[in-house]
Amino acid sequence: MATVYLIPCVLAEDAMETIPAYVLDAVKNCSVIFAENERTARRFLKNLDQQIVIDDFEWFAIHKAEETQLLNFKSRIKENKNIAIISEAGCPGIADPGQVLIAAAQEMAADPEMRDFAEEEIKAGDWLYIPFEDPSHKIIYTSKMTFGAKEGYENHPMTMVTWFGAWSYCGYYGWRLPTEMEWEKAARGTDTRPFPWGDEILRENANFYSSRDPFEDMSSFGSRTNPVGFYNGQKYGDYQTLNSASPYGLYDMAGNVWQWTGNVYEGMHYRFMRGGSKDTYDMDLRLWVRNNATPTYYSPGVGFRCVR
Repeated sequence: MATVYLIPCVLAEDAMETIPAYVLDAVKNCSVIFAENERTARRFLKNLDQQIVIDDFEWFAIHKAEETQLLNFKSRIKENKNIAIISEAGCPGIADPGQVLIAAAQEMAADPEMRDFAEEEIKAGDWLYIPFEDPSHKIIYTSKMTFGAKEGYENHPMTMVTWFGAWSYCGYYGWRLPTEMEWEKAARGTDTRPFPWGDEILRENANFYSSRDPFEDMSSFGSRTNPVGFYNGQKYGDYQTLNSASPYGLYDMAGNVWQWTGNVYEGMHYRFMRGGSKDTYDMDLRLWVRNNATPTYYSPGVGFRCVR
């Protein structure tokens, strides 16, 4: 089964140390690269790891011959080749044509004819919950038997957790992950609003890509999570938030981190996420937007919430 990775390209030399380990692993798993700017992407990979043989990849430029490259993209997926999309999303003001390819990959994943081709069996066994060794984690061991949050992240959402980890955490306490329908009802209420708080989105509503919130540092690898319930109408220093609760009083149902849902669909090994994240554009915070990944996937922009 082919895997597609969307990798923001960090240009600042002093920001390379902030790149999570999974980015390097993702690149090493790929044989095909679609890049907005091949020259910049090559420099990025060289800085990422001197051992990477850049010319071993099959290269495509996203911005050239878009229809042709979309066909190339789909054909490489059908050939079961892992693909890295290296975008310049780490640079403010630059549009991200890589999202067009991501949308195409999601469309293919939903196609019944492609589903049988791309599916893989998930057997019973021990599966990764959280990658403790990854430096992107915001939790640390506090003793041999317990762990806690890193300083400054005590009230931030849990991230870098797989679907298996989220599902198991909920089950340990007798809870569960919400279904997609439950999640959307909790976020929207009973009307057709696109966002939990209403019809429009402003930067003061949620944490999304280049939302300019106090925790964002676009000179490093993407943005950072906000504390839980941050967008509650209060003012923090010079930053005034808007009250962005859902009709049922739930905060952070859009932005900050994608949230795993509990549906297990017959014949499909993918698991679905809702809500958008700090690394996606405002349009992806609309309540009907879905994202999917294998249940072993984890990211600084993926978390979960529980249902009792």
